[in-house]
Amino acid sequence: MIVEQRTYTLHPGAVAPYLAVYQSHGMAVQLRHLKRLLGCYTTEIGPLNQVVWLWGYEDFAERTRCRGALLQDPDWRPYTEKLFDLIQAQESRILAPTAFSPLPHTAA
Repeated sequence: MIVEQRTYTLHPGAVAPYLAVYQSHGMAVQLRHLKRLLGCYTTEIGPLNQVVWLWGYEDFAERTRCRGALLQDPDWRPYTEKLFDLIQAQESRILAPTAFSPLPHTAA
C-alpha cells in the first residue's frame, strides 16, 4: 500500500468554506473513484489554514487509474471550480510504509 498526502494551503478564513463545499459538492464524486480515504485533517500548530488528506492505494498504478477516472467524471470539474478562490497552494507526496508500519504494505 502507498499513501498519498495531499496538502491544501488555503487563504485565511477559508478552511470552513472549503470543507463545506467539499461535503456538499465534492465528497460524493470523489468517493466514487477514490475508495480509501484514510483521513482528512486541519492544522492547529505550524503552518495554519491547511487541509491535509491521506488517501490509500495498493500501488502507484491504482492511484493513476483512480485519479484518472476522477478527472474524467463530469461532476468533478464544477466542484473544483468552486474551490479556486479558496486555495493558495497545493502539494502532493507519496508515502511508502516501512516494513513495521501498521498499514498494509507491498514490496517496492
